[in-house]
Amino acid sequence: MNLEFFIADRLIRTKERKSNISMPIINIAIAAIAIGLIMMIVSVATGMGLQQKIRQKISAFNGHIIISNFNDNQSQASLEPVSTNQDFYPKFKGVDGIKHIQAVASKAGIIRTEKGFEGIVFKGVGADYDWDNLNEYLVEGRVPNLKSELNNEIIISEYLANRLELKVGSKCNTFFMKEVENQLPNLRSFKIVGIYNSGFQEFDATYIVGDIRHIQRMNKWLPTQVGSFEVFIDDFTKIEAKGAEVYSNSQNKEDATKTLDTQTISSKYFYIFEWLKLFDFNIAVILIIMIVVSTINMVVALLVLILERTQMIGILKSLGASNWSVRKIFLYNAAHLIVKGLLWGNSIGIGLLLIQKYFGIVKLNPENYYVNVAPVDLNLWYILLLNIGTVVVCFLVLLIPSYVITKISPVKAIKFS
Repeated sequence: MNLEFFIADRLIRTKERKSNISMPIINIAIAAIAIGLIMMIVSVATGMGLQQKIRQKISAFNGHIIISNFNDNQSQASLEPVSTNQDFYPKFKGVDGIKHIQAVASKAGIIRTEKGFEGIVFKGVGADYDWDNLNEYLVEGRVPNLKSELNNEIIISEYLANRLELKVGSKCNTFFMKEVENQLPNLRSFKIVGIYNSGFQEFDATYIVGDIRHIQRMNKWLPTQVGSFEVFIDDFTKIEAKGAEVYSNSQNKEDATKTLDTQTISSKYFYIFEWLKLFDFNIAVILIIMIVVSTINMVVALLVLILERTQMIGILKSLGASNWSVRKIFLYNAAHLIVKGLLWGNSIGIGLLLIQKYFGIVKLNPENYYVNVAPVDLNLWYILLLNIGTVVVCFLVLLIPSYVITKISPVKAIKFS
């Protein structure tokens, strides 16, 4: 049996500790470890959850990479069409890590009812559109049927539906301006078959989604002409590299005049992604503060344990125990406190995250945070790294106060005990 571990175990189990002066300090150290870990787990899970959720919402409406004509304007309306007769469509085989590509088009207009009117962007999608990206936000009804003949089915946001007093089954008139001046606008009557709520105010206040063939007819495009292509990738962390690859592989090498442009959502919505980067800094600050607080409390607790066991240290040294052997006894003792704190911290921290994930108790203002409920990313790998990091840092720091043991003289320790 490991002698140091045996002695440390007896010290932990002794009833004397439960009534001595060091107990409150030990409890404070355990609480500091637990609270620190709770704060770290919650901050990492909520920070990464918010980043992931916002990226997911932006990509649901834009894809990860957008391929469009260079002559396209910077608004949300498609003016210059792009041919679907491309080497990269309908399967982007030239770049690895491409999950899906879909053809879309958009056109600005006005939706008018007896109760009022709102400016909108009609997003036209085709049979290749991946509805899985929007199904999560569908709160009522269904998605339009685009695999049959042209129909007037659309989905609208809950925000617009409430403002215009519309519901599933309602019909609404929309007006789209023609490119030629002094001509009456195009009138389209649509039937609402679904209502979505993404919680992203910028999209909810603007987008209605329907059949792309309406835009092709209004713009007098051919069936093979669309506004742009939306590309989805497997790994968002590689979006810049994949954006460059997509650009390189989407150019027409035979005709340089038909050059396409590519844009990643991180550059299109630069202000949002720069704001998201601040969360990484905030998380790092919280981690540093919590680890510092935890280690300071553990250092104090270890010093108290050493000082109250000065006589025992002197006896062990007089019996031939080395300084490192005695230090290991107290490091084992400290390990017990750390593990106890980690168990409490993990239990409470993960419990709070599970409650938030399934019940959504903490609400957020979507105008400020782009989400209605604080999202969490319950990643066990990150939780494991936090635990390992906490243990490693604490032990490295605790080696310093344990050095006090080497300064304790066996003769003086026994004489003045």
